Amino acid sequence: MSGYERFEHLRVDGPDGAGVVELVLDGPNLNAVSEGAHADLAEVWRAFDADPAVRAILIRGEGKGFSAGGSFDMIAKMVDDFGVRSRVMREARDLVYNLLDCSKPIVSAIHGPAVGAGLVAGVLADVSVAAKSSKIIDGHTRLGVAAGDHAAICWPLLCGMAKAKYYLMTCRTLTGDEAERIGLVSLSVDTDDELLPAAREVARELALGAPTAIGWTKQSLNNWYRQVAASIFDASWALEFYGFGGPEVREGLAAHRERRAPSF
Repeated sequence: MSGYERFEHLRVDGPDGAGVVELVLDGPNLNAVSEGAHADLAEVWRAFDADPAVRAILIRGEGKGFSAGGSFDMIAKMVDDFGVRSRVMREARDLVYNLLDCSKPIVSAIHGPAVGAGLVAGVLADVSVAAKSSKIIDGHTRLGVAAGDHAAICWPLLCGMAKAKYYLMTCRTLTGDEAERIGLVSLSVDTDDELLPAAREVARELALGAPTAIGWTKQSLNNWYRQVAASIFDASWALEFYGFGGPEVREGLAAHRERRAPSF
């Protein structure tokens, strides 16, 4: 799409006649987020916000899943290189706040595995649509770091503290239908084939609605995140990246690469 070429690690389709643009996670290893994709994913929301042709955004994953989370190569660099860790840390914060500050409505379509940095956008979207078969996993504690990214800012508000602690501390898989039942996502659909039509219908409805009324409603509601949970998010984000300099993440990363249970 013209004007978005600088975001070379993401795919941008559209906008269509209603002004809906699709942000597509389309990469190797179930759309794992590389260093470049992580940087792009943090900044692309500002570009959408400034583009008068864009009235709504749909984020989805290509292929068999939404996103497998941060790539192992990026995580390894974060563990070994303070400079890389510091840069990705800033991007992780910007991803959350730039997404929340984008005045255009955002819809996510979640299927298959949904983990890590991709899951940030999936859950923080204004309307999240998940296939019942999707597998939502936070994954941080299994990797050996605190659940940072988006989790502390929104999971307790969306699904309650008891469920947030259960899933964030254990890293157990949350299916799409269960995610809808507890309030983590807006709605679920029965099959993967129904997912995109349902998500596109919502995105189109929002795109054709009153832009300032919808945008200001989003802004008002997102103050729950900014005023109630922003300091909590900042603490979790700092603790997560402090953990990337510690010993547990080395074992967690090795276990992921060797496809075995970690031994902490």
